[in-house]
Amino acid sequence: MSEKYKCLNPVGIQDPVDLYPLAPRLDGLEGKNIYLSLGGGGEQEILIPLRKKLLAEYPDINWKIQPSSAGGALSDEELKTTDAVIRGVVW
Repeated sequence: MSEKYKCLNPVGIQDPVDLYPLAPRLDGLEGKNIYLSLGGGGEQEILIPLRKKLLAEYPDINWKIQPSSAGGALSDEELKTTDAVIRGVVW
């Protein structure tokens, strides 16, 4: 077999982009109040195992689990005591 084939990577070349955080990073996780917002439908297949993994790997975080019935929004009172929110969206 003396033939040579040349192909291009289908991923292509990604141009560099600048990243701008929406909020500053936490100065540590221990003792922080973090909401894990669970969605409905197909999100359960991803967020239930994620919840188990996060609670197991980060036991020093005060996890607050928000059910899908809450609609993903925190009350003004919850916002006062929350350090971060993890919300997953699946289509």
